[in-house]
Amino acid sequence: MKKIFKLFLIMLKIGLFTFGGGYAMIALLENEFVSKRRFMQTDEFADMVAIAESTPGPIAINAATYIGYQQNGVLGSAAATVGVCIPSFVIIFLISLFFDAFQQIRWVTAAFKGIQVGVVVLILSAGLKMLRQMKKTIYNIVCVCLTTACLVLCSLFAVNFSSVFYILIGAMIGLSRYFVKRMYEHRKTETKK
Repeated sequence: MKKIFKLFLIMLKIGLFTFGGGYAMIALLENEFVSKRRFMQTDEFADMVAIAESTPGPIAINAATYIGYQQNGVLGSAAATVGVCIPSFVIIFLISLFFDAFQQIRWVTAAFKGIQVGVVVLILSAGLKMLRQMKKTIYNIVCVCLTTACLVLCSLFAVNFSSVFYILIGAMIGLSRYFVKRMYEHRKTETKK
């Protein structure tokens, strides 16, 4: 129970100090569970992010559930998920009570504009850190370059292309590569016989 409560407190802290949603949370999760506590390896964390992005639901909750389950099974996943959700729920509930009055306060509006910049930096930081730690194979480099080019071109020409499609296309390319590799290995072993 002590480990589960500790996991709950870690996720509560991350949920409390993360503004900007799940993508901004990735940097904090990586710092807490890979760098600081060494609960996960870098490759495993990158896989967890890919799974959390591609499964239905918010990435922050999916990541918390995955990490909690990995650390302490079903109770760990429940504790981590509740811990990461409580701060958002309480803050949104309180804001909803005073939303109209909140919008009229200039310093609150200015603070949120500053927070937006911080969120962009957090997301960029997490992405660059994962990019640096990615294995530098030709396949990975080509995928990163193609995805970046598509993102830039879609932004420049104002094409509305959902990030879900990038994830699905990436999954299709990864599965195709896997099956081609398996077929090649299968044929190679058949020829040796």
